[in-house]
Amino acid sequence: MDVLQLLAQSPLFLAITAAAFGLVVGSFLNVVVYRLPVMLQRHWARDCSELAGQEAPPQEAFNLLVPVSTCPHCGRRIHVLENIPLLSYLFLRGRCAGCHGPISMRYPLVEAATAILSVIVVLHFGYSWQSAAALLFTWTLIPLFLIDFDHQLLPDSITLPLLWAGLLLSLSGTFIDSTGSIIGAVAGYLSLWSIYHLFRLATGKEGMGYGDFKLLGAIGAWTGWQLLPVVILFSSVVGAVIGIALILFRGRDHNLPMPFGPFLAAAGWLTLLWGHDIIGLYLR
Repeated sequence: MDVLQLLAQSPLFLAITAAAFGLVVGSFLNVVVYRLPVMLQRHWARDCSELAGQEAPPQEAFNLLVPVSTCPHCGRRIHVLENIPLLSYLFLRGRCAGCHGPISMRYPLVEAATAILSVIVVLHFGYSWQSAAALLFTWTLIPLFLIDFDHQLLPDSITLPLLWAGLLLSLSGTFIDSTGSIIGAVAGYLSLWSIYHLFRLATGKEGMGYGDFKLLGAIGAWTGWQLLPVVILFSSVVGAVIGIALILFRGRDHNLPMPFGPFLAAAGWLTLLWGHDIIGLYLR
């Protein structure tokens, strides 16, 4: 029996494989979450210098591949054996091997969460093209969730490919037909766009960013327009509950902006997997 047959016939082997891939992908997503905002800020600074007629200061190469990962405390290069997803953190007990400075818990948590979500996806869809597509969807939403949480930024370099991938997958009817996908993308974008402008006209303030429009448009391309109410309901309810809790229990200033992207991302993932089941339960 070859590996593909084993994946198709053994849910346990499929789950273990998904978990292993999820750990590796989660390690890479940690790099994306940290480096992509820095790359964008450098790009914007260079553009501003050019528009101002000034020569941009020289900068060392900084992208998803270079420079190599180093300890934020001592600058020591992190070797391959110290960069094994999850295992290295546990072996090093959350400390740098050189200076023994603490390593952020976020790194293993992102790796573990990516693995767990990957297992949930493959157990839900089984050994199928839907699983492969849903894994791509999941792995794309994770950095969007974290980057928006940290920087209130949803990069076009992630949201737009997610949108186009959803539209292309609709050609084969992987999750939804092309009509539902196209209408979902348009309706997702325009719904938040309309709310944004109505809120701005009523209050003179900007309630959300254009990245939120694009993200909901991308989610609509994957789930179809029929499930957009579920996405909006989930994200709004969770966002309102968390926002009120932060104000009541942590004294957060209600005038401070709160990113909406993480709630959209979580709601979109839940809806792709269980949206039709939720609507079915509601109708019954």
